[in-house]
Amino acid sequence: MQPNFLFDFKEDYLLENNRVVVRPLQLSDIGYLAPFVLSEPTIWTYSLSAIKSYSDIESYIKKAIDERHQQKAYPFIVFDKQLNKYMGSTRLYDMEIAFGTTLLGYTWYGKQSWGTGLNLNCKYLLLNFAFEQMNLKRVEFRADNNNKRSIASMQKIGCTVEGILRNHLPMPDGSRRDTVVLSILQEEWIQDKKNKLLSLIGL
Repeated sequence: MQPNFLFDFKEDYLLENNRVVVRPLQLSDIGYLAPFVLSEPTIWTYSLSAIKSYSDIESYIKKAIDERHQQKAYPFIVFDKQLNKYMGSTRLYDMEIAFGTTLLGYTWYGKQSWGTGLNLNCKYLLLNFAFEQMNLKRVEFRADNNNKRSIASMQKIGCTVEGILRNHLPMPDGSRRDTVVLSILQEEWIQDKKNKLLSLIGL
């Protein structure tokens, strides 16, 4: 019998706890995200897209929203309640709802929120949504293998490293990156990873 996966790309899902609000990304959100392009260029060091200008971030947002319309991705904007402002973006992408799988990524935050617990709270909401509301069976994560900070963050929330895709994708500077693949499975989430993440965020 085919599992029942509950998700509608047309629905505006809003995820929230006492620290963060994660809501669907809109084109009008460019005003919240554009300031990070010029003021914090190192955010984009490991990005597969060259984000250097207002038009770059506008194209980035438009593409994310287009992929939602194409039922390939579901992008979010992240609001930090502690700082009382929008601090970044994340998304579910390469979504295969019929197979019960998705990737979680394109995640970035302004440096003011780094190390404050924002990412832990955001990831908890998204993983809980994926496994317990959408009933997905696998959430995959990928990152540049040189991005040790991102990899450590993913391992902290309970991801298992599965391997390295060598010489996998082209970078804006013409080089190619090795991509590390990590994942969490639904049964792992239910068994212990949910509670471990809850303890990390103090809930």
